[in-house]
Amino acid sequence: MSEPITLNVGGKLYTTSLSTLTSFPDSMLGAMFSGKIPTKKDSQGNCFIDRDGKIFRYILNFLRTSHLDLPEDFQEMPLLRREVDFYQIQPLIEALQEKEVELSKAEKNAMLNITLDQKTQTVHFTVREAPQIYSLSSSNMEVFSAHIFSTSCLFLKLLGSKLYYCFNGNLSSISSYLQDPNHLTLDWVASVEGLPEEEYTRQNLKRLWVVPDNKQINSFQVFVEEVLKIAMSDGFCIDSSHPHTSDLMNNKMIRLIRYK
Repeated sequence: MSEPITLNVGGKLYTTSLSTLTSFPDSMLGAMFSGKIPTKKDSQGNCFIDRDGKIFRYILNFLRTSHLDLPEDFQEMPLLRREVDFYQIQPLIEALQEKEVELSKAEKNAMLNITLDQKTQTVHFTVREAPQIYSLSSSNMEVFSAHIFSTSCLFLKLLGSKLYYCFNGNLSSISSYLQDPNHLTLDWVASVEGLPEEEYTRQNLKRLWVVPDNKQINSFQVFVEEVLKIAMSDGFCIDSSHPHTSDLMNNKMIRLIRYK
């Protein structure tokens, strides 16, 4: 065994051996630690690599075992792909490709459940009629919520790339609200005629849009139509037992299935 070497990868320290780091001579690490590429040092004298420190554990473990071991709930595949591409360890690139094919096959058979809820609430707001004249107004507003569960994490990510919240004058992808890879809850309101734009922000009211069509979702019918369009493009079909196809737009729970 060679003398241990401590690496500082993006601020995270790892200790390994020179033989492990150079086990694939044609890789970026092989070139760095064989002297072909100069290495940088941090203030403590550790070799410094300005890459993601958390992901490096999977890179290093592959160097040690020649196996790509990922946790079952691993959610950072795009980041791992970028890091693997940087280090250019060819057997690891091939192992990652095999892992992605494996995950893709596991995702093919899937279920999608959507539970819908709608209520009406009254909103009060002020309207500026003149520089020093304001009047108090009120209006009824439709408030929607959709609880979405899918066994396919990839489908929820796809959905997140199509649906956007409109808030404070900006559009933001609902992907940022996807904290659970299998569950997504959406809450939004329909536009209210006469309600000033700043009131949506002041009252923390989000509206929902479909991109790239730039289409606002002001009813459950439009929401169901758009979600069905996205789901069917991804191979889902309506579970004929729940609900009946003729009653689809009036149902509060929708189930879709995918077999491939």
